[in-house]
Amino acid sequence: MKTVPVHKDLQDLSLFFTRAGFSVYLVGGAVRDSFLGTTATDWDIATNASPQAVTSLFHRVIPTGIEHGTVTIPFRGHMIECTTFRTEQGYSDGRHPDSVAYAATIEEDLSRRDFTMNAIAVTLPGGAVVDPFDGRKDITRKIIRTVGNPAERFAEDGLRTLRAVRFSTLPGFTIEQATFDAIRPALPVTARVAVERVREELVKLVSGAEPLTGLGYLESSGLLELFLPELAECRGIEQKGRHRFDVLDHSFLACAAAPREDLIVRLSALFHDVGKPHTRAVDDHGNYTFHRHEAVSADITKSVLERLRFPNRTVTEVCHLVRMHMFHYEPVWTDAAVRRFMVAAGVENLDRLFSLRRADTAAISGHTGPLPDLVELQSRIDGIVAKKQGLTLRDLAVNGNDLKNEGIRNGPAIGLILHELHEAVLDDPALNTKDRLMEIARAFCREKNIAT
Repeated sequence: MKTVPVHKDLQDLSLFFTRAGFSVYLVGGAVRDSFLGTTATDWDIATNASPQAVTSLFHRVIPTGIEHGTVTIPFRGHMIECTTFRTEQGYSDGRHPDSVAYAATIEEDLSRRDFTMNAIAVTLPGGAVVDPFDGRKDITRKIIRTVGNPAERFAEDGLRTLRAVRFSTLPGFTIEQATFDAIRPALPVTARVAVERVREELVKLVSGAEPLTGLGYLESSGLLELFLPELAECRGIEQKGRHRFDVLDHSFLACAAAPREDLIVRLSALFHDVGKPHTRAVDDHGNYTFHRHEAVSADITKSVLERLRFPNRTVTEVCHLVRMHMFHYEPVWTDAAVRRFMVAAGVENLDRLFSLRRADTAAISGHTGPLPDLVELQSRIDGIVAKKQGLTLRDLAVNGNDLKNEGIRNGPAIGLILHELHEAVLDDPALNTKDRLMEIARAFCREKNIAT
């Protein structure tokens, strides 16, 4: 029988069970990941001990899902989810079992799991592998296959269709044909899944090692139309010119070309052209134009991300990048123009905006090296940042208190004047002295009849 190494903390934890006469196994993603060659620190265990028995074994146990046989054990800095062997019957809501019955064996417990790769257990503390559904073989062959009948598995839990697609972003993995064929008929069940769970799976898909594979399955299975119909509309929207791909394929390629570690850029790349179906026109020469598609794309992206209940900060950051992605730098830009671009984009957003531009370019031409215009623009930006040339209101040599000391009453006029001073400094940083700015402020007050 094959054995695998077991972490010392898991070995020690398991002794609480075995010395009391219970069996215990490591299960779930940690086992799968170990056979994929990665190390997981989130551990799930399964046992024939009841939740009440588990509670009696440890000083502290958290009853996180005790009605379903699950408790959480804090142990040496780990939060270990422990579930009693169980079987499940009836899934009226397409997500949660109508009833849970405790099972006698680990094999029976594994039979309720979604995919063969997730239906492997490791005996604790010894490390013997229990693999009744040949999950290791499917991992070796890089195949995603349900445990048993795929239609039954998807009917039990609508989220499993999205999980199948998400797992396809693992390097080289594909969905077994019978499993894939069962996804579309299960869409009505998947449609009832809580939006937060859908969002979690989409985030994992977009953040995967090979999102292009997952996005392809998302479309061909019908899941894209179900959850992201705005993106699905981009299929068949041709672009011509430099573009070899329609808008949807281009968006998929851009997402895959964006840095994996930055969800904001990957989401921005996926949605950056989502407004093109609504803005496409044909000019006098028969070429397609997409006037202001970046603004329309940002508005649509906001609607999609809010519908999926992304955090407000994520929505704001993604939409800002989408809205800004069509900037066209030219070497003839003045320093003032560069400063204004920096203010519009936000200095804190420039790295991400440039990452989005590189991903967009890679999805058009396949070019993944440095972009000369971006290199030059970055150099000019670095020089401006080093000189601290009044890029924000905080950098001005004059503040609101200085204006109030001049006799200007607190209110909207203060903001108007500071904005005018900021504009002046963006044009000419040499003006950023208190004396010069106060002169400009007084002149502006006279021009606008602001009382001082």
